[in-house]
Amino acid sequence: MNKLLAIGSILLCLTLPARAVEGGPAPFDGDLERLAEILGSLQYLRAVCGANEGQKWRNEMQALIDAEAPSGDRRHKIVARFNRGYRGFQQTYRTCTPAADTAIRRYLDEGAKIAREITARYAN
Repeated sequence: MNKLLAIGSILLCLTLPARAVEGGPAPFDGDLERLAEILGSLQYLRAVCGANEGQKWRNEMQALIDAEAPSGDRRHKIVARFNRGYRGFQQTYRTCTPAADTAIRRYLDEGAKIAREITARYAN
């Protein structure tokens, strides 16, 4: 559960002053896209495993978009990666399994690490 709080609190603090130049990619866009995919995966997996978190991970994704304020192609890529994470597991898991629990733990670890690294490198 600490990793749940870590990702959420880091995302809420993530203001990323090193935004991309208008229309261009930011140096952290690849990391943001991976984090978006992880959030989509967690939105589906936590629900199928009975976490009763409602829209928690979708809301975290919205906070990420609001903090970074991407537009155009950048926004599309980030949103597409969230949807890819969600749909990928939706096609695989209909019920919670030990493999789904393992995936949740791994994604929580990876998401927290990415969020910490982005914050350390690019936030004030």
